[in-house]
Amino acid sequence: MNVEDIKRVLILGAGTMGHQIGFLCAAHGYEVVIYDSCPDIFEKVRQRLDKLADDFFGPGIMTPDKKKEVIGRVSFSSNPEQAAREVDLVSESVPEDPRIKAQVFGTFNALCPERTIFTTNTSSLVPSMFAAATGRPEKFVAFHFHDILITKVVDIMPHPGTAPETIDLVDAFARKLGQVVITVKRESAGYVFNAMLGALLDSAVALVSKNVACLEDVDRAWMGVMHSPTGPFGIMDSIGLDTVWRVTDFRARATKEKQLKANADFLKSFIDQGKLGKKSGEGFYRYPGPLFSQKDFLENGVEGNDRL
Repeated sequence: MNVEDIKRVLILGAGTMGHQIGFLCAAHGYEVVIYDSCPDIFEKVRQRLDKLADDFFGPGIMTPDKKKEVIGRVSFSSNPEQAAREVDLVSESVPEDPRIKAQVFGTFNALCPERTIFTTNTSSLVPSMFAAATGRPEKFVAFHFHDILITKVVDIMPHPGTAPETIDLVDAFARKLGQVVITVKRESAGYVFNAMLGALLDSAVALVSKNVACLEDVDRAWMGVMHSPTGPFGIMDSIGLDTVWRVTDFRARATKEKQLKANADFLKSFIDQGKLGKKSGEGFYRYPGPLFSQKDFLENGVEGNDRL
């Protein structure tokens, strides 16, 4: 299959990254079907797509007709057989658990056409963990996106059984989407940027969980020195605390590292209160207008009360 043959893209998982990837594909002319086993989420995702269109292109740039055309390329399904019909490329963004990913890929391997390329958007796992379960390991590669509103950088990471032509095809597809491709030469958890980011987030949570500093001051330190618009806790709110917790908890169980377990417990305490981050309206900060976005945040050296 050539890149020109890719017409229809299947997104597995309608969460934060799933619907962003689906929107990006639709914005570049591809037909997209978003599959999720929980159809109750679809109405909320439709609303997010509408807002995403405005945020992605900027206010006043996308006409109502153009927005309708782009979003009209996106359909939704909770029926695996229907979702898999005639798809050319699959992008998976289900929870960060290799068992769940293996199960989902196994289901769709039996339903998708033989030509279909499978990709995973995993942020912390490596594809060889569930490559065999895809049933087509030679046509399987990690194809990882970051927040599409922030960057155009994507990662491609093969596993030892990925065919070279699969890597080339996904690389060409990424460039069709206007992305900057980072090719990881061999499997490495976290790719390039996420490996660096993970170390930052781990250390930030550890500082707070050990009561070294409040989370606002951790963010102030990073923002003030690096001249960044947000700090590690604001970043985690953007990612989603449930996603950060799953990754941290998986690593804590795999390594038996006490500090990672403490970090996971700290994150879980927010999740148990329904504070998932920006997508739920509250995480470490409240949204819209989080404390760290306020003009005097760096000068205000006390803990904020917007999260209490």
